[in-house]
Amino acid sequence: MEIVNKVSQSGLLTINLEDFFPVEEMVLLDIRAWLFEDMILKEKDFREYIKQHNWQQYTNKYVAVTCTADAIIPTWAYMLVAAQLAPVAKAVYFGDRNQMEEAVFRSLLKTLDPAIYKDQRIVIKGCSDKEVPVSAYMEITRLLQPFVKSIMYGEPCSTVPVYKRKD
Repeated sequence: MEIVNKVSQSGLLTINLEDFFPVEEMVLLDIRAWLFEDMILKEKDFREYIKQHNWQQYTNKYVAVTCTADAIIPTWAYMLVAAQLAPVAKAVYFGDRNQMEEAVFRSLLKTLDPAIYKDQRIVIKGCSDKEVPVSAYMEITRLLQPFVKSIMYGEPCSTVPVYKRKD
């Protein structure tokens, strides 16, 4: 009796969102340490921290800038940090690490041409070694839906139907 691999014959195309993870490192820059007593931004001191900081350590990295202290940070302070990061970092984001990962995935998914999946049956791989943001699954669904016959989630041998075009 011949063993038949029905999964390989099913015509399903698998997209692994883990493949969209950037190769560049993602880091968080918390300016909390640059505040006086964890709560006050003194402009002169802040500008000195900016001047003395080693900005080269962020070369070609994705950087999220945040302040974890419960302090009021003026917008211009974040602008000063962005001005230093812009020439060296791959990209600069405001917010925490999760917000940065979501934004990076959104920008990387924009490079996908969904038209190449026209009339295909797609499985968005569910299990991965890296934690893919839920927003990336939502975005890939939004991008593909106008083009594909169907979208499923999981593994080709065990999927959850997400979308099926009515022909």
